[in-house]
Amino acid sequence: MRLVRVAVNVEQLLYPSPGGIGRYTARVVTLLSELFPEDDLRLFCARHNAAEIARNVGQSGVPQSLPVASMPLPRPLLYDAWHHLGRPALRFGEVGWSPDVVHAPSLAIPPRGPYGMVVTVHDVAVEHFPDAFNRRGRRFHRQGLEVAARRADLVVTGSRVAAEEIMNHSRIPEDRLRVIPLGVTPSTVGPDEAVGLRAQLGLSGRPYVLWVGSLEPRKGVTTLVKAMVTLGRQGGDVPLLVLAGYPGWRQNGLISPADRAELGARLVEVGIVDDPSLQALYQGATIFAFPSLHEGFGLPVLEAMANGAPVVCSDLPVLREVSGAQAVLVETGNVEAWADVLGSLLADDGRRAALAAAGRVQASRFPWEATVAATHEAYADVAPGRPAPGGN
Repeated sequence: MRLVRVAVNVEQLLYPSPGGIGRYTARVVTLLSELFPEDDLRLFCARHNAAEIARNVGQSGVPQSLPVASMPLPRPLLYDAWHHLGRPALRFGEVGWSPDVVHAPSLAIPPRGPYGMVVTVHDVAVEHFPDAFNRRGRRFHRQGLEVAARRADLVVTGSRVAAEEIMNHSRIPEDRLRVIPLGVTPSTVGPDEAVGLRAQLGLSGRPYVLWVGSLEPRKGVTTLVKAMVTLGRQGGDVPLLVLAGYPGWRQNGLISPADRAELGARLVEVGIVDDPSLQALYQGATIFAFPSLHEGFGLPVLEAMANGAPVVCSDLPVLREVSGAQAVLVETGNVEAWADVLGSLLADDGRRAALAAAGRVQASRFPWEATVAATHEAYADVAPGRPAPGGN
């Protein structure tokens, strides 16, 4: 397969809350950098100062040797100009350098140009849970789907379920959709290091149920919190509930003051953690709980499995697809059902061990290297020489 020159939008890494799209972007770009010759991969983002770009890109794990071109407008103006006006055009600040393919890993989609266009659409959550987004968020996601339908030579998404939803809620046809599952890497944090990292978070030797994600309504954190409150009311030795991740859309009110007071010190909010600490959290979790109302893929489920955590997650079609039936599936939003399942599994060491072992095998089927190889194949398929879909 021939290599092509590729430019990737990494603006998601500059968000205060890059979330799962940020993790996807960072991992794909990092592995692409190992595959591409030095001169064939460029990154771009909205207008930021050089220090901010270097700091955020570096924190994501992306090699700082990769050039990052800053566009002339700040993020909100740039997105509106791209989507409504089809400009400004991409400029990379190097005479003679231009991409064969541009990849938009989110719905922030640059104008068409003399290059192929790949767009990753992770989900259509805005159509299922519009109230979980603010007005600008709803407008951005819906406009992005419309622009993707006009501009993208190829739209990639992480699951078969997401592909069906995209076809049902956009004008993107099946022949321009490709499923490329996200991936995970094996644990790189050893047991002793993990113990130390958990100690730094105040979790030394303490059993806990773990949740990881962006705090927003569709992630179902309210259900999990209330289930843990229910377990506490039933008596017995109830573990901690540890919440890790970024602030997200409309997070205020996800945990009521009454529930927060009832959990007291059993609720531990560690916030944003680096990747080694995240692996340590997964490795030490008695149970990983993922009560989302909707997902396009559900990457934390696989990350937890790769690190040996038994997984309980919502009974969503996409999580059945990703987990391969190696997780305990619970009715979405049903607090009593979640409390029952968590209580039963906390009391069953053997079942948790079996889930953890099966989960590791399932996660091993999703290496990031396969994701990047398939993504590179997509680039080759849309490089110049193929007709553009039309529309600016």
